[in-house]
Amino acid sequence: MIDSHCHLDMERFDGDRDEVIARARAAGLTAMITIGAGGPFECNRAAVRLAHEHPDVWATVGVHPHDAAGLDEAAFAEIERLADDERVVGIGETGLDFYYDNSPRERQEEAMRRFVELARRKHLPLVIHVRDAYELCAAIVREEGLGGAGGVIHCFSGDRAAARTFLDLGLHLSFSGIVTFKNADELRAAAAMTPADRLLVETDAPFLAPVPLRGKRNEPAFVLHTAALLAEVRGESPEAVAATTTENARRLFLERRAATR
Repeated sequence: MIDSHCHLDMERFDGDRDEVIARARAAGLTAMITIGAGGPFECNRAAVRLAHEHPDVWATVGVHPHDAAGLDEAAFAEIERLADDERVVGIGETGLDFYYDNSPRERQEEAMRRFVELARRKHLPLVIHVRDAYELCAAIVREEGLGGAGGVIHCFSGDRAAARTFLDLGLHLSFSGIVTFKNADELRAAAAMTPADRLLVETDAPFLAPVPLRGKRNEPAFVLHTAALLAEVRGESPEAVAATTTENARRLFLERRAATR
């Protein structure tokens, strides 16, 4: 399997990062994509360094909507430079978070539009974070256009109508441990209707550990629990979900990087 979205560079892994990666390998993971936009701008550099240190770890670079207010020209220029690194397979995460509003909404929108353009220009998939802003997020993707770069709504937590909106834009949907939570019936319905070729699975580690590990620090090996739940709601075998999501992640991220070199 492939964990399509985790934050291995975060401080919460500083004490046992190598052991976490080893456990992921032991669980059968063939790749992990660590997201540079997880906090201070240094996270991008840390993610890329980590990807160079481990052959099965890849990176994305960007600025989270929480931090969009701090995106200046120097930061954008460095992200643009890092995007050309051979171990970088995507742009993001970027997007809109109107639940926390940690950055002014207009700055979030401005940053997202710039990253859509960058993803299109670099022909790298866009990793999108969206909360309480589905309509505007979809409008930005529709107006700016990703071309052939493609992208994913990471940690998708919407309903079937939101799922259909993003699927119609050509995006993938990635499901995290949230889909295993007791009150996530509508999200499970969205997972069941997602076409097989648009389905991804992730941990968002160290956050959102799935049932039966909820409350613990999440890590890539735990993605198997989320995949098992997806198999159940889709009426498929765990092996089929593993094969499908792995192929989709490989095609969206890893093969895209190889094609741009």
